[in-house]
Amino acid sequence: MEIQYYGGNCIKLTTKKAAIVIDDNLKELGASQVAKPTDIQLFTSRITGTAPKAKLTIDGPGEYEVSNVSISGLAVRAHIDEKDMLNATIYTIVADAVRIAVIGHVYPSLNETQLESIGVVDVLIVPVGGHGFTLDTVGALKVIKQIEPKIIIPTQYAVKGLNYPVPAISLDDAIKGLIMEPKETVSKLKIKATDLLGEQAQLIVLEPQK
Repeated sequence: MEIQYYGGNCIKLTTKKAAIVIDDNLKELGASQVAKPTDIQLFTSRITGTAPKAKLTIDGPGEYEVSNVSISGLAVRAHIDEKDMLNATIYTIVADAVRIAVIGHVYPSLNETQLESIGVVDVLIVPVGGHGFTLDTVGALKVIKQIEPKIIIPTQYAVKGLNYPVPAISLDDAIKGLIMEPKETVSKLKIKATDLLGEQAQLIVLEPQK
């Protein structure tokens, strides 16, 4: 599996048989869309406009199987939700024997039932931009400690050329707030299940694709 980052909360997962694009709202941020008509696309919040054409589009909870990929969407409280509202979706994606959890702009308090649904996670993709729009580093750390992944990939930090609706903190400030030294910074993360045998969580920074 390969993992690439495009800014915002937009991630692309490429497996042996599928390409999965998450939160491709890049046109709204002043960049080009990533999703192609042959891709699977996921949104961690409900689509309000017109989504790019795709093989399959998912923007809410449910269980899905497509192209040897298992996708589970879990309804959770959004960062700006009032109590007892569930307007965000956390996705657990299993492909090529790797289990990935994609955290959108959620409220940083997952209950035991939600954590059981998420299960064991190899790679956690989590926003860190803060400023009231999404998780800040304190909230991100709380989610990281609850889920206990093997690899953490931060998203939604400030990226040159993207115009966020709410400013995001810089990557340097995010790393300081997470109190974790990145293991590496790469343009593309290539990962196999056999790479995930270590016990200690690792922070990996993905350079935004241009």
